[in-house]
Amino acid sequence: MAGETEILDERFRAMTLGNAWLEKLHGGMLWAEGPVYFADGDYLLWSDIPNNRIMQFVEGAGVRVFRQPSNNSNGNTRDRQGRLVTCEHGARRVTRTEPDGSITVLADNYRGKRLNSPNDVVVKSDGSIWFTDPPYGILSAYEGARARASSAPAMSSASIPETAASASSPMISSSRTASPSRPTRRHSTSPIPVPRMIPRGRTTSVPSPSRAARG
Repeated sequence: MAGETEILDERFRAMTLGNAWLEKLHGGMLWAEGPVYFADGDYLLWSDIPNNRIMQFVEGAGVRVFRQPSNNSNGNTRDRQGRLVTCEHGARRVTRTEPDGSITVLADNYRGKRLNSPNDVVVKSDGSIWFTDPPYGILSAYEGARARASSAPAMSSASIPETAASASSPMISSSRTASPSRPTRRHSTSPIPVPRMIPRGRTTSVPSPSRAARG
């Protein structure tokens, strides 16, 4: 990797391969974030937040727009069943793309208040889905839609248990609260067949997490 990277901490060198190199896959995006790799389909997805789209790279076929509009999607990951889980700034929600292409809303409010702008997401080994909910996506129209932050404390992280995420009435719980404050940060190609695992499709919702929490 000589000449292509600058190593600031020598401990990092032990994690590199001498015959590895950096390769630019695509350009022309305003802000790329939330990459997630689907090994079973051999493709990569990531968000281009201000351009309101999810991009897809397939080896040998190139890059194309996978989903647009994407509700200013940000973080992406896969759950334990291999389904795409996405944080959407624009719609202020966390969604899951089902194998048939339909989109299930996993969380869009907490204790009766709208989420701010879910940002990053990860699935724990027990299947629970953890995500952050700062106000970055509603501070301006650059990466979502300008709006007033929820009157509920902004969650620094929250979780959706696996059993709840797969049920008709998912529940959401906050692990800790905070009030983050940060300044606003800041080409279609030949068609590629949409992978059967995540085809485009319709959107469906599950009952409100807040209603489930209230019983």
